[in-house]
This record gives sequence, structure tokens and C-alpha cells, in this order.
Amino acid sequence: MGGIWWRRIASKVGRSVTVWAVSTLTMLVLAALLPDFRVQSADGDSATRIAVTAACGAGAFGILSAVVWPLLVRLLLLVPALVLGLLVFFLNGSLLLLALRINPSGHGEAAPETAVIVAAVMSAVASATGGALAVRDDETYRRRLHRLATRGRRAHPPCPTAPGLVCVQLDGVGHDVLTDAVRRGVMPTVARWLDTAGAMAPTDGGPPVTDGGTRVTEDGPPVTDGGTPPTGQGRRPTDGGPAPAGHGARPTHRLTRWRTDWSSQTGASQLGILHGSTFDVPAFRWYEKDRGEVMVSNRPTSAAELQRRAILRTGDDGLLAVDGASRGNLFSGGAGEQALVLSIAARRRSPGNRSRAGYFAYFSDPANAVRTALSFVAEVAREIGESTRARLRGQRPRVGRGGLYPVVRAFATVVERDVVVAAVMGDMLAGRTAVYADLVAYDEVAHHSGPHSRDAEKVLRRLDRSLALVERVAEHAPRPYRLVVLSDHGQSPGETFRARYGLTLADLVRAGCGLPVPRRAERTRSGAEARAAVRAALRRPVEERTGHDAVDRRSEPIVLASGNLGLVSFPDVPHRMTKEEIDARHPGLLTTLANHPGIGFLLVRSEKHDGVVLGAYGAEIPLAELTDGAGPLARFGAGAADAVRRTHSFPHTADIMVNSAHDPADGEVLAFEEQIGSHGGLGGAQSRPFLLSPRVLSAPVADGEELTGAEHVHRVLRRWLRELDGPQVPLTPDAEADAGADADAGAGAEADAEEQAA
Repeated sequence: MGGIWWRRIASKVGRSVTVWAVSTLTMLVLAALLPDFRVQSADGDSATRIAVTAACGAGAFGILSAVVWPLLVRLLLLVPALVLGLLVFFLNGSLLLLALRINPSGHGEAAPETAVIVAAVMSAVASATGGALAVRDDETYRRRLHRLATRGRRAHPPCPTAPGLVCVQLDGVGHDVLTDAVRRGVMPTVARWLDTAGAMAPTDGGPPVTDGGTRVTEDGPPVTDGGTPPTGQGRRPTDGGPAPAGHGARPTHRLTRWRTDWSSQTGASQLGILHGSTFDVPAFRWYEKDRGEVMVSNRPTSAAELQRRAILRTGDDGLLAVDGASRGNLFSGGAGEQALVLSIAARRRSPGNRSRAGYFAYFSDPANAVRTALSFVAEVAREIGESTRARLRGQRPRVGRGGLYPVVRAFATVVERDVVVAAVMGDMLAGRTAVYADLVAYDEVAHHSGPHSRDAEKVLRRLDRSLALVERVAEHAPRPYRLVVLSDHGQSPGETFRARYGLTLADLVRAGCGLPVPRRAERTRSGAEARAAVRAALRRPVEERTGHDAVDRRSEPIVLASGNLGLVSFPDVPHRMTKEEIDARHPGLLTTLANHPGIGFLLVRSEKHDGVVLGAYGAEIPLAELTDGAGPLARFGAGAADAVRRTHSFPHTADIMVNSAHDPADGEVLAFEEQIGSHGGLGGAQSRPFLLSPRVLSAPVADGEELTGAEHVHRVLRRWLRELDGPQVPLTPDAEADAGADADAGAGAEADAEEQAA
């Protein structure tokens, strides 16, 4: 035992000396290249003296980085995350200046701006050298990552030997986008898991088939083919994780498409996945009349309220309630370990629950801080260059990408990704039972660049590398892990409603109500038609403009947008208005909206039919008679009617629910926000996310069934945790019945698979 410890100490000392020597050499090279940085006196020194000065300076800089840097990061947790990324350079340069000042030789000197450059280069070189040396020793690599992500954390009890479950959510990556990326070699890690050398290729001109996974059909639900999962062999990720690459290797994962509710957005989907309920989440943002408040899913106070309601409705804390970790999510899932979780962001007085606590574990390593900061700056420059090229080429559709957007994009694609991935690695190395993490990079870029753009493709490549890193870390975890990758929704392309028609949905609603609209909207064809419809409904042949038409601001409608889903509420009416009440108050409004070419259908309450769907040319279908593939929903695919009926039952559904038009030929919708890749309503790929699961777990659904709704995904994940002897989350009686049905479906699928294998 003593020999092992001595070898470890000797190995660590050897690596430290090597990194010190490389840092010294880097400092000498930079001193020769940069005019404002020197490691010798003005009168000149001998080569030996210069080398000693550089060695002392590099050593002092390394010690300060190791000792002082974690304290600085802890203090800077109160600084906004975006500002922290920019302060990294300044702080690192300050540490270098301090190192030169305390250098025993006293000959080192650097200009402040030069110190920033020298410190950044030295940190990057030291990180690369240390990583290259450590990665050769698996145990050292494991200890280093464990130390990085769990520093300052309470001692964790010994982990069990049963497999754990890691779920990585690729925000906004639809099923179609994933399969296309795999087919084109953009995501080689995922392709290897699916063994796409033969499995994903179309056969006989038919749809692509994944052996033991999902047959992708054009119109119907995904069909899960049979297949017996391989047995586990040890605790490497191959027992439920990816298998080594090689032609003819059996796929380790199955790909399943699932369908969202009408509200195809992260707030609803992630709440359903983590807490088992999407009830009363009609959109990304909506107005609640009883509280007089606009709810926004990614606002901390709203997220906390939604989580509270879900826990109250289901009767349990969530999917991650026992030995779980929530990373980068809107909701906690009941996890004891949380980092970058929005629903706790407002509780800053509780040190154990601060949403930004995960930053310390990552940025306490100065090399990580510098590397992320450099990538941050590079991403900002990349976005500015790409948006400039798109503008010069006259690319259409296109939305504005100026202002702070380059910084927001860099935070989502670099900082959030790096911190969340590091936290997940730490959770695996600490042996936690259930981990759920959200990577938002693709969703952010696709909104502004398009879901099929080159920008989005580059993000997919980086996300694939992140999955490969998580896979690699699993090899050094103290327990085996099953790696599940899924998405919460997809994205549908298309230009904005405003770009096509020259006015916003709010302008059209105001015109339909006979309220003043901006001049730009008045001059559009849609605005003129809306005013004409109002005049006809009021039997006024000529538009009247008098000084007596004062408008009561309290009676004006509130119009909110969630992708291609619009919500219209009248705040002065305490209840949800009926069609009859809206017609009496604003005779031309519903006709104006329903007949507009950019609008697919409306949902309103009805005194006669409880609820009705309105479409063009006077179409009015009661919800009880609503079917897929007919009437206003003819273009919106399977499940649309059920999704609309369910949303109608929510207490806070808006007075008028507006879904944009959809073209099935190209999958395009018209976003009511400034986005050329949108989600939030019905139409196209936005409602078709994916679930990529290890084949050692039971199939998500039985053959011929469709995985429908985030609540269904939640029950599947719970079933898998039970299969792995993971946390037994308490279930309500209804949830127990649902779980039993899901278990029967999974067992049936596995039995069919065994028969086919036999």
C-alpha cells in the first residue's frame, strides 16, 4: 500500500515539475516576442539569471492561481455570469503582475494589457500540458475531474453498485434534425451508439430503420422494432452505454420519437419530464387573470411557482428526489444537488441552493476559466462574423442578431455548456444515482440562425463531443451508468409573421378590436382588411376618426407570443370569455383572425359547445367533434385534436388561443416572435422530439404505440430507475396505475423482442 502512495506522489511531483518547466519556457518565449513584457533588468542579465527569473515568475504565478483563484471565484459568484466571463482575463493578468512583483529577482515587468495576454497564454499552455500528462493515467484523470467538480461539496456516502441513470437533454434538437445529423456524419458519437453503418440506412426505398430501435415513418407514430439488449459486462459504459466503434457492432441505443403537447416548449416539457405534470401550462408565456400576472417559463419566480404547483398536483418532489442532481434546468426535479437551476435562482439567501453555485466548481480551476473565456470571446466574434455574412448575402429569412445577442449566444454555447458538462462529470464520479442536465446551445442558435443552418450544425458537432466526453468519464465512475439523451421539443423553420405581413399579431388584434395601431401596420394589407372587417361588423361604411374615441387602457387586450402560438386575453374580464362575449364586444375580431392567411386556427370557449375551433371561411367545429386530418386541423398531423382539447381544460388558457398557419410541404410555420426557428405551438418538427435510450433498458413503449407527452416520458424514466434499483420515488395512486401500465408495455416490448431473437 505504501508503495502505491509513493508512486502516486512521485507521479504528481513529476507532472507538476513538467508543467512548471513548460510554463517557464512559455514565459521566456513571450518575453522575446512581446515588447512590453520582460524577465530581465534594463541593463541585461545572463542567460542563467533570465532563466531563474522566468522560473520564479512561472512558479509564483502557478501558486497564486492555485491558492488565490478559488477565493476570487467564490467572491465573484455575486457577479452576473456574463460579466464573470469577461473578468477572467483581467483577474488572471492581475495575478501575473502580482507574481512578477513578488519575484525574488525583482527583474520581471509587464504592461497591464500585456499581462492579460501573457497570463491567458500561460494558463492555456499549462492546462494543455497538465491534461495531456494526466490523461495518460486513467486513475489520475478520474481523480482530477472528481476534484474539479466536487470541490467544497459535503462528503458523499459510499455509492451503491447498481447502475445509475444520466439524462442529457439537447434542448430544441428535434427527431428529424438528429437523424439527419447522424446520417451526414455530424454527430459520430450518436451514430456509433446507433451503429448507423447499416441500421440507419433506408432499405428498399423505405423509411430509415434502426435495428432494435425505431422505424421512422412519415405520417404514423414511430414503430419500435424488437431486439434483445446485450447483457452487461463489467462497469464500463458498454453495459448500457456506447459500444466500441466498428462495422457490424450491435447498436447499444434505440431511438424513439415522441410527441409534445400543444405547448411545445421547454417550460411545459421539462416540467412534465422532471415533475410529472404539464397541467395548466398553456404556453411559454401567458396571462393569469386571477393573479393579474404574466407568467414566463424562464423567469425565476414563474419557474418556482410552476414547480410548486406541479409538486402539489402530483404529491411528490420529482424524478430526482432521491440522490439526484439537476444541472442547467428550469426546474429542480426534487434533486438535492442543484446548479444553474432557474426555479431556485431567486432564493439567493440560501447558500446551499444558489443557482450559480455550480460556477465555483468549474471556475475555481484557472485553466478552465481561461479556456472558457477564450472560447467565449471566439464565439462572440464568430457570431458577429456569421451574422454579417448573412446580411451581406441577403439571406432570407433573417432576423436581427445585434445588440447583446452575440454575448447571450456565447454564454449558451460555451459557458453554460462547459459548466453543466463539468457538473455532470462530477456527479458521475461521485456516484450519484440520477442526473438530469440541459444543454441549451442548439436551441439558442437555431432560433436566430435557423434549425438547419450551418451555425446550428456546428453546435451539434460540439454537443456530440460533449456526449463523447461524458461517455469517457463514465469509464472511471465508481458505478456503471446508463446514458440517456433526449430533447424537450424540436424547432420548425419559417419566416416571422411580421416579416411576411408587415405587422405583428398584436397589431392585427388591435386592428380587429378597432383600436389604434402603428402607422406601419395601418398601411399593410392585413391592417386594412382588419379595419374593413371591423367597420362591416359595426355597420360603419366609413372609418371614423374623432377626438371622442378615447380608449380605456384597462380594456385593451394583452397579446403574448410563444413561438408560433399566440394568446389574447382581456384583463378587465375576470373569467375566460366565450365566443359569444367576444363577438358582442369586438364583432370583427374573431373573423379577422380566423380568415387571416397567416393563422391556422383559433381556440375559444363557447356557451353552446363548451369550446370551438375556428378556421377560415367560417369554419367552426365543436371540440367534441374535432378530429385530426379534417377541418382547420387538417395540416397539423396526428394528435393535434387531443392536444387542443387538453389545453382547453386548463384554468389559465387564454381567451383566444391563436396557432399560426403551417405548410406541411416544407414544415414551415410563422413565428409571432422574431425567430426563424421557432417552437411553442403545433406544426412541423417542433412537436417531434426524440428519446435515445440504452437497449439494456426496457423499450419506452410497446410495438405500435406512440410515446405521447412529457408526462409519459416522466413515467418511462421512473420505470427505468426502478429497473436499475434506483430511487423509488413515491407515487400517487393514479401515478402507480400509470407506472404499472408503462411497465406492462415495456415488458411486452421486451417479450416480443425475445421472441424475435429466438
